[in-house]
Amino acid sequence: MSIDPNKRKSFDAVAEIYNEVRTGYPEMLVEDILSLSRIPDKGRILEIGCGSGNATIAFARRGYTILGIELGANLAALAVQNCQNYPDVKILNLAFEDWDVEDRAFDLVIAADALHWIPPRIAYPKAARAIKDTGSAAFFWWVPVDPQTDWSREIDQLYEATTPQFVNPDKRFTAEWLIEIVTRNFEASGCYTTITTRKYVWRETLTRDQYVKGLWTFSMHKDICDAEREKMYARIGDVIDRYGGKVEQPQSVVLFHGGVKR
Repeated sequence: MSIDPNKRKSFDAVAEIYNEVRTGYPEMLVEDILSLSRIPDKGRILEIGCGSGNATIAFARRGYTILGIELGANLAALAVQNCQNYPDVKILNLAFEDWDVEDRAFDLVIAADALHWIPPRIAYPKAARAIKDTGSAAFFWWVPVDPQTDWSREIDQLYEATTPQFVNPDKRFTAEWLIEIVTRNFEASGCYTTITTRKYVWRETLTRDQYVKGLWTFSMHKDICDAEREKMYARIGDVIDRYGGKVEQPQSVVLFHGGVKR
C-alpha cells in the first residue's frame, strides 16, 4: 500500500459526509476480536486512527476504556461528539507517529481502515510497544467487492469511458492482495505471534444519495477537479435511478489478529 500524506489528510475535509455514510462494522467481527484477544472486562483499548468513531462505539458500549488517536481535527471532533455518552473514551487529535507511546499499557490495540496510512516500519512496532504482554492487536480493513450486476456493469462502463484519473472503488484491490501485504508487514516487524485472519461478508441496500455520497470519501477521487467529479457522480446517480433509486451492495471486511512477541 503506497502512502500519500495529502490523501491521508483528505478525509478530514469531508468529515461530515464520512460520518454519515461510513457505517459501523459487523457485530460478528467485534465479537471475534473480543474472543480472540481475551480482553478482560473493563480492559483498556488503544485505537489508531479512530476517524469519527465508527468502530470506537462498538467497543465503548461494551464497557471498555478507550484511547482513540485521530490525525484529522474535524474527524476527532466528531468522534468526541459521537462518544459523548461513554465517559471512558478519550480522543487525542494528533498523528499516531507523534504520540508518546505508553509502553505495555493496553490490553488490545485496534485499527479500522487506518493502519495503511502509517509507514509499516513505524505502525507495527509502535503498536506492539503499547500492548501488554498478555494483550494483542486487531487490525481490520473494508475490502471492495464487485457486485457483478447489471447496474454495476453500467457504472464500470462509465469509469472506463472517463479519464484514467477515475478509479472504481469496487475494483481497487482484492482480499487476497490485502492479506498478502498485511501478513508481510506483521512478519517483517518481528513483533507478533501467529496471525489469525478472518473475512466477513454481508450486503447493504444503498439509496442513490448514499451510494454517491460514499464516493466522496474515497481518497483516489480527491485529485479530480470538482466539476469533473460532480459530473461523473451525477452520471452514476442516474444509473442507480434507472434501477429503482437503490442498489444492493456487497460488503466485506478482513480481520488480522495477533499476540505480541516478547
